[in-house]
Amino acid sequence: MALTRREALASINAVGGEQAAKAALAALGLGPSTHLQYQKLDYHDQTGKGAKVLILGAGIAGLVAAFELKRAGFQVRILEARQRVGGRNWTLRHGDRVDYLDGRSQTAQFAPGLYFNAGPARLPSQHRTILDYCSQLGVPLEVLVNTSHSAQLRPDLQQPAFSVRQALNDTRGHLAGLLATAINRDALDDQLSAEERGRLLTFLQSYGDLSAELVYEGSLRAGHGIAAPAPGSLPAFGAPVALERLLHPELWGALLHTEYPEFSATMLQPVGGMDRIAAAFEQRLRDELQFGAVVRQLRQSGEGVSVTYDDAASGESCVERADYLISTVPLPLLARLDTDFGEPFKAALHSTRNDQATKVAWEAPRFWEQNDRIYGGLSWLEHSARLLWYPSNELNSPKGLLVAGYVTGEGAGEFGRQPLREQYAASAEAVELLHPGQAQSLRNPLAVSWEQVAYSEGPWLQREHFAAQAHALLEQPQGRIYLASDGLGQNGIGIWQESAANAARRAVGQLADQVIRQRHTALAS
Repeated sequence: MALTRREALASINAVGGEQAAKAALAALGLGPSTHLQYQKLDYHDQTGKGAKVLILGAGIAGLVAAFELKRAGFQVRILEARQRVGGRNWTLRHGDRVDYLDGRSQTAQFAPGLYFNAGPARLPSQHRTILDYCSQLGVPLEVLVNTSHSAQLRPDLQQPAFSVRQALNDTRGHLAGLLATAINRDALDDQLSAEERGRLLTFLQSYGDLSAELVYEGSLRAGHGIAAPAPGSLPAFGAPVALERLLHPELWGALLHTEYPEFSATMLQPVGGMDRIAAAFEQRLRDELQFGAVVRQLRQSGEGVSVTYDDAASGESCVERADYLISTVPLPLLARLDTDFGEPFKAALHSTRNDQATKVAWEAPRFWEQNDRIYGGLSWLEHSARLLWYPSNELNSPKGLLVAGYVTGEGAGEFGRQPLREQYAASAEAVELLHPGQAQSLRNPLAVSWEQVAYSEGPWLQREHFAAQAHALLEQPQGRIYLASDGLGQNGIGIWQESAANAARRAVGQLADQVIRQRHTALAS
């Protein structure tokens, strides 16, 4: 039940408070978890005066950069190696292919109407930039349920699963009871006045749902003590989960991940799939897009930039020239291109490494809703597949898209290298461990290991291979070339579309300001 890097950091903060979080972040080589500051862009629609800008990549960063530059009067050209927009914003539907660098291939066979967000799948409500673009572009949103108290936890496979509801309330009750006992034994008298002591005991009795004797014996909040449940309701539980089971080291990250702001309510998703965002940008940038353009070389001079690329349609090598360039190519891939960057800049690029991540999805009848009353949210278990992620859309419809495996961090590379049948088998086993008898109802599996996807080769950067000095250097313009790429966003980790959008806006601001300064200098002379 290991956590993603993001969820682990969230848990550190939730468990240990601000100082513990800072210490743990420092030990991981991270600074404070901060967002790239929102870059206000209010340039006149003639700021660019037709200056030409090449943009490498039509992921979210590239699309945002092109959209803003076009609004500011620049002439824009986007070179995209794929035959689609979105980059890692990739939603798979019936008939879509997943071709791996190692030759493995899959075709999505989901029923019509089902879709799989293989990349980003959540929009936190505080991600103002990407949500503002959804509003501007008319992308309809719906609520995404990121946590369900009916979801299941199984941190020890030798023990039966229990619900998130039980875990949260039984833990609260046990700890409240322990603290109440300590107070009654005068353990805190040197820190509490008599009045404070009384108030705290009253609070603990309510907080933990303790008995009159200040002992935790179970709680209706956790499903205990319901003598005769109504037909069709969830089962009652006779006794609380034992404290020793709740202290399992693999449990608390799962329980506390929604305490981290970016995983807390309210979360959102585009109606119909995450790629609706990319599609809305594409509608406004059709004339600027060129697909199948695989970049090989970058060069620049005092007059402009040139890009050599292979055109998949014609099979020819082509050269495109412009006044400026914004690259959104993932940094480890950019490091492999033939460029004329200076050696320190090249060294910073070569210091970056992609991480690994795999998602496995199935089409299935909605047994989690029908049998367990789980509507959205995640279940966790100590297993190679890590978790089950239930859909929040089309509730109570006959079928749904169940993500039964989201493997990141330690072990993700090994999982992604397994034969597809073994990945499917592991995923189905995880479903069976949490929903006995239901693995047989799973249909049409599809796995996406991002390190095997061409032109991405990973889901995000490994932070431990991205020093602060390299990050700072790569954010600076190199002559007429600017980067708005993976990792040049939130805390240098580039794991959210918000990070990509804000990195693009920063690059656009740098470029536009440079154009304005040059124009003023020319006028003054």
